[in-house]
Amino acid sequence: MSDSEDESTDREKQLKIVLLGDGASGKTSLATRYSQNQFGKQYQQTVGLDFFLQRIVIGGKSHVTLQVWDIGGQTLGGKMLENYIYGAHGILLVYDITNYNSFENVEDWFQKVKKVFSEAESLPSIMLVGNKMDLEHIRAVKQDRHHKLCSEHNLLSHFVSAKTGDSINLCFKKLAADILGLKLTKSDLEQTTQVVKAEIVNYSNSASLPRHPARQPRSSMCSVM
Repeated sequence: MSDSEDESTDREKQLKIVLLGDGASGKTSLATRYSQNQFGKQYQQTVGLDFFLQRIVIGGKSHVTLQVWDIGGQTLGGKMLENYIYGAHGILLVYDITNYNSFENVEDWFQKVKKVFSEAESLPSIMLVGNKMDLEHIRAVKQDRHHKLCSEHNLLSHFVSAKTGDSINLCFKKLAADILGLKLTKSDLEQTTQVVKAEIVNYSNSASLPRHPARQPRSSMCSVM
């Protein structure tokens, strides 16, 4: 295989993953826990876009680079929202299991994704993610409601805790496997991915965002304000 063919294969395995959902649903905490293995106890709204790359291996041989876009500061009416969603291979629709309104609003976020991809042959892989499982004792959204919504819209399903880190690595790996049409092995399901802190790069505006970044080290991150 030629060098150009190798590069083409690498590009095909770079997947854009966008996190959507109401403010305070835990999108930024989820992304930070996944990329840097950190959790902030105080809520701070994301302004603009947080973007980072994470490299994973599926099935012991398929190397995949995930471009994870946390657009937590964007509302459903945000001017840049559709631009951020455009080109996504996978979407995480995140809600807070202790906040029923955040679950109800998932429908609106889903409709926004459908609008962006209205002219495409198919939707990206979409996963409904119930966050804050560490607060199961004060759950406001019953699991059957979660699974019913997944069934209605053909969504993948997952539950995580950004605070404890429970099941977050598996969440991203399941989504990537679905996008690529791969099956997770027993090792994938049991393995905990080692997380490496990312180098932080500041961009002055959203125009600087890379849509097709070059090959990166193990993990990197940039913050757009």
